[in-house]
Amino acid sequence: MTQSLDDLILQAKDKFALATDSASLENEKAKFLGKNGVITGFMKGLAQLPPDQKKAEGARINRAKQEIETLLNARREQFARDELNQRLAAETIDVTLPGRGRSMGGVHPVIQSWQRIEDIFRSIGFDVADGPEIENDWTNFTALNNPENHPARSMQDTFYVDMNDAGGLPFLLRTHTSPMQVRYARMNKPPIKVIAPGRTYRVDSDATHSPMFHQVEGLWIAEDISFADLKGVYTNFLKAFFETDDLSVRFRPSFFPFTEPSAEIDMMFTSGPNQGRWLEISGSGQVHPTVVRNFGLDPEKYIGFAFGSGIERLTMLRYGVNDLRQFYEGDLRFLRQFNR
Repeated sequence: MTQSLDDLILQAKDKFALATDSASLENEKAKFLGKNGVITGFMKGLAQLPPDQKKAEGARINRAKQEIETLLNARREQFARDELNQRLAAETIDVTLPGRGRSMGGVHPVIQSWQRIEDIFRSIGFDVADGPEIENDWTNFTALNNPENHPARSMQDTFYVDMNDAGGLPFLLRTHTSPMQVRYARMNKPPIKVIAPGRTYRVDSDATHSPMFHQVEGLWIAEDISFADLKGVYTNFLKAFFETDDLSVRFRPSFFPFTEPSAEIDMMFTSGPNQGRWLEISGSGQVHPTVVRNFGLDPEKYIGFAFGSGIERLTMLRYGVNDLRQFYEGDLRFLRQFNR
């Protein structure tokens, strides 16, 4: 039987080598190692041998079986390598082709408006201030005449941060850039003439509101600043921003805790697609004496005005965009329009 096993191994080697694909190889494998294969026949023949020969013959049969399996696996691996090489050859990437390159980027339309606003106000002597987007409760609300439990706070439901400062005051994502009025005024002496653009956060989301939006605050504090100065400054700003004199501005009485008196600022184009339609642009007013006092100043000596405008709202009007959400969907077809 030993000679027969050696011959069987050589025969298996030849048959496996002649197999042209994986399917024919598996057919040859069945002839040697299958349920009805030659090796299985040898194993069944052990039952006819004397007990003292079974162990030795069984060991020789197992060695032959292992060698045949080794030959089979080697041929399988060869087929796998050949198949992989064929795929690599078919899917070859020609690295000699020129690269796609990287196109020029552009400035987001909201940031374009931000930069434009800064340029306009710098040209008339305003500083530009920047500050933290995570504020404490006192700076965001209380210092601006929004004491705890004041109903005006409910209009600015926002995102609170699970941490406390040394005084035990809660932190939150700022709901407006007005806290920068407090910070700037407490670090600078009058006259104070500053704008504070930046990101703000509120629980809003629809065609004209976003949970994150951009706002610009303006503040002018001195000994002789009146409501007339507010009207002149803001009207001239709108004309410069929209590059037209064909607009009207009105100040409509309103309420804000940090100003008294307070006014909503409305604008109307006198020509173009929005002709004859009043549009709310900004909140404004004379800075409340309590807020002036929280600035560290004497409200009997210093007076001034403040305003707060949504940069997205101004951008939508400037470019004729009807849905604010388009600014943040990342659609390059939309964004490329503003960088030509």
